[in-house]
Amino acid sequence: MLDALAPGLALDEAHWQALAPLLRLQHLEPGQAVLLQGHLPQAFYAVAQGEIEARFSSLDGQVSVLESVRPPRLFGLAGFVCRQPSRYEAVALSPSELLAIGPAAYTWLMDELPGFARALMQEFAGRYAGTLGLLAASRHATAAERLLLGLQQLDQQRGEDLPGEPGWRRLQASQVELAALANVSRQTVNEWLGQLAGQGRLRQAYRCIFWRPSV
Repeated sequence: MLDALAPGLALDEAHWQALAPLLRLQHLEPGQAVLLQGHLPQAFYAVAQGEIEARFSSLDGQVSVLESVRPPRLFGLAGFVCRQPSRYEAVALSPSELLAIGPAAYTWLMDELPGFARALMQEFAGRYAGTLGLLAASRHATAAERLLLGLQQLDQQRGEDLPGEPGWRRLQASQVELAALANVSRQTVNEWLGQLAGQGRLRQAYRCIFWRPSV
């Protein structure tokens, strides 16, 4: 998991012996929360197995989905590092296993493992750039442009090449997640995806999108 999050780290046996006692595996059943909105995070997490939904609730009780987090993505990073209450809650959608990185593990990784801090900075920068792009798009771009930007951002985060089909990408994402990113209705997402499918640029499966970024 660490290699997927920060490729190229020099993890030898001595590193693992020092780091392993500082990490904790946490198992969640569907519906169980690991982060609570308004509470100070005691760790940040990498998803090893399953799926975690990040969402926040408004004062009137409405729930908005931010994203679905799958292996090996991180979540809870900003609140933990900045020592601020979480702005969202994280709930397991399926039986899930998380790698909890608390204060001791975080300090060791930052101070003792060359390259980890740089990789973490890249993760922060990528998310910040994506957020700024979506914010700009929400004010100036059409719904189709915002949807394409959201799809591209999700693809950068978790997309992968589709074996045997050059130019095609496989992306684990739901229409609800894409609608939240682009700030449009699910019906708008469904219609837009249908248009791309009609152009031969996209195919859909359950919580999965197959698409060609360029034709």
